Amino acid sequence: MLFFGVTFYVLGLYFLMNDFLVILDWDILGLNSCSLVMTLLFDWISLLFMGSVMMISSMVIVYSSSYMMNDKFMDRFLFLVILFVFSMCLMIVSPNLVSILLGWDGLGLVSYCLVIYFNNYSSYNAGMLTILTNRVGDVAILLGIGILFNSGSWYFMYYFYYSSEWGFYLFFLCVLAAFTKSAQIPFSSWLPAAMAAPTPVSALVHSSTLVTAGVYLMIRFAEILFSFNTMYILLLSVLTMFMSGLGANYEYDMKKIIALSTLSQLGLMMTVFFMGYPVVAFFHLLTHAFFKALLFLCAGLYIHGVNDTQDIRYMGGFVSNFPFTSACFSVANFSLCGLPFLSGFYSKDLALEMMSMDFFNMFVYVIFYVSVGLTVCYSLRLSYYCLFGSLGILTFNSYYEDFNMNISMLFLVLMGVVKGSILSWLIFSCPDLVVLPFILKVLALLFILVGSILGYEASFFYYKSDLFGMNNIIYNFLSGMWFMPFFSTYMIYSGSLSLSLNYVKFFDYGWGEYFVSKFLGICSIYLSKLNSYLQNNNLKVFFIMFMFISLILLLL
Repeated sequence: MLFFGVTFYVLGLYFLMNDFLVILDWDILGLNSCSLVMTLLFDWISLLFMGSVMMISSMVIVYSSSYMMNDKFMDRFLFLVILFVFSMCLMIVSPNLVSILLGWDGLGLVSYCLVIYFNNYSSYNAGMLTILTNRVGDVAILLGIGILFNSGSWYFMYYFYYSSEWGFYLFFLCVLAAFTKSAQIPFSSWLPAAMAAPTPVSALVHSSTLVTAGVYLMIRFAEILFSFNTMYILLLSVLTMFMSGLGANYEYDMKKIIALSTLSQLGLMMTVFFMGYPVVAFFHLLTHAFFKALLFLCAGLYIHGVNDTQDIRYMGGFVSNFPFTSACFSVANFSLCGLPFLSGFYSKDLALEMMSMDFFNMFVYVIFYVSVGLTVCYSLRLSYYCLFGSLGILTFNSYYEDFNMNISMLFLVLMGVVKGSILSWLIFSCPDLVVLPFILKVLALLFILVGSILGYEASFFYYKSDLFGMNNIIYNFLSGMWFMPFFSTYMIYSGSLSLSLNYVKFFDYGWGEYFVSKFLGICSIYLSKLNSYLQNNNLKVFFIMFMFISLILLLL
């Protein structure tokens, strides 16, 4: 897989420099005028992305050989991961909406199998939330296939400047599909829940495969999307970025903090895309993939070291116990924050400068910069709890650094340091001229600085401490992803379950049972009851009837 990954990557760079595009048409079956054709699209975008996915997954598989060593079903896990990567690659190279759906659905189903890999109730709940949210996106793609069927072909390449009354519906369905897969508001709650999967899977899912599929779909459909006004969707993306940055500062589960940081970066990619810079969004997607995978791999080794505990309050002093892993962890964290001259800086800084050059309202501008500051805030908080300070609460730890795990980290560190600069030189060979005042030029660095100070200060707050007189509702609102998990689980089924039970009783057990199958029986029961009542109480009945008739005669 590593060999294929490097090959695709080098090919992608070659295609990028020479502006090549290869379309492979494989005619599987032809019957009269109908033909079954499989088409593969190889351009620099698909090749670079596929190369990144394969390189990261090869490292994850090496890592899993140690991480899942004691697991009974190691082979099954390996097959699932390979199937996952295959589904992603199928989605990447498809210019056809039907074959995109195959890869898209494959990702959804295999991710469900991986989320419920540790068979317990919390895993099952998380898996259910994941697959049901993703089904919404699958339905949107299916409906999109129906709309494109009106036009005579399923190839999105043919419709770059395509506009008709169906164009808006196609635009809406593509955005809906991408929002469910990339967990934007209001579908965000499944992404932290998917942390129930093993850590190597999380590294793969949250760096380059499942969640980035939505961004990739948007980049492919860019020409159609930009013929419509995308400001409202831009607002949702910015709010996703802000919400996840806030939530990560209140979270104590290590994997969930990193998951929320992924959500924040996805919000950034979507925001940059809907501002009108798909190539910059793709550039950030590629740089983000490597350091996020590295972050998860380091977190997995830490969790192993502290006896499979994920709470960061139990951790501490890892610098002396895991020196190499801590160095890798710090590089990934710095890259995520956008520290100058690491790979995350090149894409993030470019996105911020392009936004400063463009015409966006103050709200989007401020929230965007504040979200960048929040990224640094939770990264420093994570570092404070894990790397420095006291040794936490947990005492029964087994500190060791595994050779296989460290080898996989080494490659990702290398890519996390040099990849941003190399890609920025190649993708933007003649860069856009960005002319900004000095204060706007250093604004990103200022926010990084302020975020780091705030993150350090926030680390001293105890759990649910009374921050500025903040009451529990506000705390729960900020820490609970703006109540989104509550809405997407309890709110949906609480009222509707009892309602559906009433419907079932009324229709299935009710009308059909009573008026068709049991009608004669019920009639005879009622008639016999009436008969027995009359026979037992005949004197009373006659007397009441006599009085009733007398009353009527008197009234008349």
